[in-house]
Amino acid sequence: MIAPHGGTLVEGYADAEQAQAIREEAESLLSVALNPRQLSDAHMIAQGAFSPLTGFMGHEDYTAVVKTMHLADGQPWSLPITLGVDSLRAADLREGKRVAMTSESGDLVGILTLEGKYRRDREEEAQEVFRTTEEQHPGVANMYQEGDVLLGGKITMLPGRPNLEEGVEPYYRTPAETREAIEGLGWNTVVGFQTRNPVHRAHEYIQKCAMEARDGLLLHPLVGETKGDDIPAPVRMRCYQALLENYYPSSRVLLTVLPAFMRYAGPREAIFHALVRKNYGCTHFIVGRDHAGVGNYYGPYDAQHIFREFSPDSLGIMPLFFENSFFCRRCQGMGTEKTCPHGADHRVSLSGTQVRAMLAQGEMPPEEFTRPEVARVLMESMAAARPG
Repeated sequence: MIAPHGGTLVEGYADAEQAQAIREEAESLLSVALNPRQLSDAHMIAQGAFSPLTGFMGHEDYTAVVKTMHLADGQPWSLPITLGVDSLRAADLREGKRVAMTSESGDLVGILTLEGKYRRDREEEAQEVFRTTEEQHPGVANMYQEGDVLLGGKITMLPGRPNLEEGVEPYYRTPAETREAIEGLGWNTVVGFQTRNPVHRAHEYIQKCAMEARDGLLLHPLVGETKGDDIPAPVRMRCYQALLENYYPSSRVLLTVLPAFMRYAGPREAIFHALVRKNYGCTHFIVGRDHAGVGNYYGPYDAQHIFREFSPDSLGIMPLFFENSFFCRRCQGMGTEKTCPHGADHRVSLSGTQVRAMLAQGEMPPEEFTRPEVARVLMESMAAARPG
């Protein structure tokens, strides 16, 4: 099986004996409260999804990642994974000491060995990572809301798992558990697919094209925090299940979830998503149009072009690039600009806004856009959410 990024899958959860020692030690330690996004990152680090990271980034790694998309040791890594606190809280913390980490409600979640603290350059980070300093960008807004002092150091988490909504938890697997499942299925090549939306016909088309030459598909929806107008994760899980039950061979698809939050960092997040899927056991990763994009901040294929800045050997996972796909009524099938000669008037192309409006009115989107089983799940969920 493909090696994790950095060669070793990180294990950052304490065992029972260590957990008891942490609880006793924490009573005498200063503490920092992690917001939901920081807590999500802590769990992702501890379960090995962010291997080779063993904690929140120190100054050298942070600077290298922001400026070069590599860790200080030269390994590719495209997004800063940081723990920001306010200056007053940071002033009390001493480098070399251990710090208790809690949730916002005050529950102990783990221990940080503080190796360093430093200030971030918000504008530089925003411009380099998100290609904009505008606070209308959700990733920039989230970053600006965090404290201006970053704490770096290795973490050890109490046994647990990320917070997951009802209906999502049954699909949760750690990277180690996902690798075990892939091994049990006998797959040697695995293509990963990132999504924060229900799978429509265009997604299905590129997934199945990729599956033709690989042993299996890891359908790996992101179920952490997303924008407020995105479809809730439990609804999306019902959509995925309806699709898999009717249109995919059960022996060639594994559905599990990625409990991370969206950064909406476009090209850089495409690299990040690929490396994370490598840790889950994927050998290949699908990158389509406007991967992890938002608004008009990135070009439609910038997330594909950024892979040119890395050698395939350094990433260790092979990207699969796909053009925007659609159903053509003249061709009577799915295609892209590469395969379909017909104009836009023959193509079924709907925006998310148009689809939501149709569903809100009880109108079924056309089968050329989405499978009827998926549309019914979406219609039922919208009907249930209406007041009264």
